[in-house]
Parts: sequence; structure tokens; C-alpha cells
Amino acid sequence: MKEKKILVLGVGNLVLKDEGVGIHTIQVLEKMDLPPNVEILDGGTGGIFLIGTLQEYEHVIMIDATLDTNKPGTIRRLKPKFSSDYPILLSAHEIGLKDMIDAMLVQEKIPDIDLLAVTAKEVQEIGMQLSPEVESAIPEIILKVFSIINEIKSYN
Repeated sequence: MKEKKILVLGVGNLVLKDEGVGIHTIQVLEKMDLPPNVEILDGGTGGIFLIGTLQEYEHVIMIDATLDTNKPGTIRRLKPKFSSDYPILLSAHEIGLKDMIDAMLVQEKIPDIDLLAVTAKEVQEIGMQLSPEVESAIPEIILKVFSIINEIKSYN
């Protein structure tokens, strides 16, 4: 049986501190051995421009920063079906991501999406370093990515 093509997508703005947690996580994953059916992508703030790429995969694991009332570094795994199901994500890519989801729904070609939303602390200052709370969450984010990959594999 053919394994599902999986994309691990980190989104965010690398120069706005915690906003770049998805990109920082992708940079760590680039140094790791991944199953052959799993690819990784630094999606930056690409939003709507990522539609064609995402539609090439059966499953997408998206990593992004969010502003919420949780403790910084908190990781929530969400299974959004519609753009309205997404939490308040950060910066300029938020509108693009919601538009992208709606466009894929209209086209009836949307991958299964798991969103790992990471509570941000510092996003107002320019800087490429994550806050200590968010940086210390990266190993747990990676464990969750591999857990999702293993779940998908068990469903094949």
C-alpha cells in the first residue's frame, strides 16, 4: 500500500521573534532523518501563494505561532476544517492562510491538515531569536510532528 505524501509546513515571519517558530522548527527538521514520504517546507508568509504546493500532498502538518491566553510555548494540535476554525494566527500571513483554505475548499481539493499552534510571547520587536519559552517548546513540537506522521502511517 502506498504511503500518503505528507508535508510539514512551517509558516511565519522569521524576523519577528516568536512569530518565526514554524520556520525555526523547519530548520531543526532539515537536519533530521524523515521518512521518504515526508517533505518539509519553509512557507514563510506565503499564504495564498502556497495553494498549488499544498494540493500536491494528502496530508499537511502546519506549524504556526498564535496569540492566545495560554502560557507562551503552549502547543495545541488542531484539526481545522474551514478557515473560520483557525485560531488567531500572527502577522501578515493570517489573511493569506485563511484565504488559501477557502480557495482549496472551493476547488474541492484540500489536504487533511493538522495545525500545531504555538502560543507566542514576543512578536512586537524585530529580532530573529525566539523567547526562551517558545524556543524550549521546539523539541515537543518535533515530537508531535513525528507522532502525527506515525498516526498517518498507521491509518494507511
